[in-house]
Amino acid sequence: MASLDDLKKRISSVKSTQKITKAMKMVAAAKLRRAQENAERGRPYSEKMNNIILNLSSSVSDKENAPKLLQGTGQEKTHLCVVLTSDRGLCGGFNSNIIKKAKLFFQKISNENKSLKIITVGSKGYDQLKRQYKNNIIEKLSFKDSKNINYFDANKVGKIIIEKFEKEEFDVCTIFYNQFKNVITQIPQEQQIIPLKTENEKDQTNNESYEFEPEEDEILSNLLPKNISTQIFKAMLENSASEQGSRMSAMDNATRNAGEMVDKLTIEYNRSRQAAITKELIEIISGAESL
Repeated sequence: MASLDDLKKRISSVKSTQKITKAMKMVAAAKLRRAQENAERGRPYSEKMNNIILNLSSSVSDKENAPKLLQGTGQEKTHLCVVLTSDRGLCGGFNSNIIKKAKLFFQKISNENKSLKIITVGSKGYDQLKRQYKNNIIEKLSFKDSKNINYFDANKVGKIIIEKFEKEEFDVCTIFYNQFKNVITQIPQEQQIIPLKTENEKDQTNNESYEFEPEEDEILSNLLPKNISTQIFKAMLENSASEQGSRMSAMDNATRNAGEMVDKLTIEYNRSRQAAITKELIEIISGAESL
């Protein structure tokens, strides 16, 4: 049984931890609002750009000479997977859910006897993947020094992907991230960006017709590289909102658990203290009676 002094120290320690988790919850809540607004603002732009490119691609007359970023290499032998996670922990299952989604995809690629290459964006993703897929990781990026999510960091990732594609180092590129739904729910996503592919491709390439100036091929050659950076930027914005939401939820649970632990330890401390007092009283009474 723990001594009264040990119990007192444990209660003090848990209370200190509770203050930290409560403060972290408040900070995450403050950051969440801005991150959520940025993620919601970024969705229409990225979706509209995808729609325009899909509409342009349907108007291209010479499919064989269309930009490779749109049509791909024609093969699916080598897959490049870009796993976007956070650089900081204490955010519940945020990073684990992305890694779990990515690993299922990796296993599928392995079962099909295809080559796998991985780029990790965020130190937490690299830490979890390096044990099993260290030989497959070709790049590890971290933007821990960046105070806010910005397009320039996303563009750096996009340029690396395009550079490797032009060197014919891979055939298909897929990004993994968490889509923000609400504070409690973040949905892991996998999105293929090379060659361009959307789930509702048929619905998005509707019957609307546009006249383009200059020609479709020239517009696509300019839009496609920008679209890759835009989709990565959207994923980073979604991740930022998801991270803060998950951290807020995790710190709220930790604060409640710490409060319950303090209550249990306080009850144990009071019982131990009462038992010690009762023991001393019995010793005093027994000593008085013996005289």
